[in-house]
Amino acid sequence: MKYEIDIEKIVSLVTKQLNNLFYIEESESNFIQSQMDKVLSRTEYCFANNPNKYYQKDGDTYFNPFHSGQYSIFLYYLSNTIFQERNNNTLSDRIYYLNKALNAFDLYYEIKLPDIFMLDHPVGSVMGRAVYGNYFSFSQNCTVGNNKGVFPKIGENVKMLSNSKIIGASNIGNNVILSANSYVKDEDIPNNTIVFGSSPNLILKTHSNKK
Repeated sequence: MKYEIDIEKIVSLVTKQLNNLFYIEESESNFIQSQMDKVLSRTEYCFANNPNKYYQKDGDTYFNPFHSGQYSIFLYYLSNTIFQERNNNTLSDRIYYLNKALNAFDLYYEIKLPDIFMLDHPVGSVMGRAVYGNYFSFSQNCTVGNNKGVFPKIGENVKMLSNSKIIGASNIGNNVILSANSYVKDEDIPNNTIVFGSSPNLILKTHSNKK
């Protein structure tokens, strides 16, 4: 993967931002450094499967930490990896909070997003504790959340357009597009469907735009 700045500078950028907003101990900075290969490997795999032209440069996968969408995915992987490796909630909390402050959306480190996911201008979006399939993508002001403690199950290649919502005991099939402003609550959506409107009065149309 190509980098806009070298890896040491990426580590320095993260630690300076954390120290400016919160604080960071030297041992925590060293731990971030020790996890960087794993975090960047996850980032590269995700970016390599992203069709967005800005994730490629001269035919190679490309990471620019000054591209907010790319940096937000990187920060999610960083907080999630640290949580998995050390169960260090306080450091993961600060990285999650940094991501929220910089990019204005909510992507908690305990959320298990898939190996490949995409986002585009995700300001105002909140991703809850659903089951997510690969190639999941979302835009601005999208919500995935619970109803009475039950979260959705989302298949592969599901696209959430702006202001769409998936709530509760919803099962979303593969190759589903949630149109702008659509709202799905406690419903099953079949494969290869475009969703319009709001539950319980959804309009479903079949499409063949498979990945």
